[in-house]
Amino acid sequence: MHVLGAPAGDLRGPVGHLGAYRARDGSLGEEVGLDLGGPHAALVVGKRGAGKTYTLGVLCEELARVDAIAPVVVDPMGAFRTLADAPGDVPASVVDPSVRADALDPRSWCDLLGLDPTGATGALVWRAATECDTFAGMHEFVANARADGDTRRAAANHLALAASWGVFDADAPDLFGPEVTVLDCSGLDRAPMNAVCRAVADDCYRARVEGSTDRHPWLVVDEAHAFFDGLAAPALRRLLTRGRGPGVSLAAATQRPSALPAVAVSQADLLVSHRLTGRADLAALRDARPTYVDESLASRMPERPGDALVVDDATEGLHAIRVRERVTGHGGASPRISGE
Repeated sequence: MHVLGAPAGDLRGPVGHLGAYRARDGSLGEEVGLDLGGPHAALVVGKRGAGKTYTLGVLCEELARVDAIAPVVVDPMGAFRTLADAPGDVPASVVDPSVRADALDPRSWCDLLGLDPTGATGALVWRAATECDTFAGMHEFVANARADGDTRRAAANHLALAASWGVFDADAPDLFGPEVTVLDCSGLDRAPMNAVCRAVADDCYRARVEGSTDRHPWLVVDEAHAFFDGLAAPALRRLLTRGRGPGVSLAAATQRPSALPAVAVSQADLLVSHRLTGRADLAALRDARPTYVDESLASRMPERPGDALVVDDATEGLHAIRVRERVTGHGGASPRISGE
């Protein structure tokens, strides 16, 4: 088996089965694995229906088999719920997306609620987030604050809006167990979904820096373009640029690589490209192309769903593969009207 993500002769940890090499005639060759012994920044791209969510599902199945890894999935479309139906060697659970109020810093609270932190209402929410570690405590702080009535009412109304999202809970789930934790965000709007992603990304980084978990978190984010231009963006950027040191990995997928910041593509040590046809998206890959990948990247785009080109920075190579079949069902497929 050829292993991606690890320099030749430097494989010192578990390996996940990703797929097999694909010849130009479509036949399959040697099996291809993925190094899971160290942290990675992986980006999976492809047009709709090309297989990027499926590939993330394969990755999650392999991550679940490694006890030293804590996989967490931010699932904006409900496509990963089928992981909970996995056999015993792929433990997974689907949970409601909930986070602690103190998982967001004061500035994030103001950004989330669209408040100017230098204004009266924003400053009051900032103080509440600074002084309180629960959502109920923030409400009480605002109600009893020494501020004029209009400011208290405005702050209370903004917090009431956040309460209506139903994602702030003192009993947020443990993210660092041995199973895949799927945060099903399919029922959330953009703002609360970004709040969940921001809090989870910060938790993963903080837990490793502070030493509160021995497991290595892997944050898996589908539809990443919805987060890299929202509240979650700073936390995701930090995982890309600083996650390697504490041992935090990020695997993100998008059908719009052109909508991601340049750092999301340039910092990826593993780039898995399913079929892309958009000019802007192909240009985004071309502009971030490492020197060891020639101009033929666009001309070698895969044709079939499940086929992919992998740019592996560890081996400085370009690999044509076919992703293996999943053990669990694929929740990201589109329903079809029957011939009847």
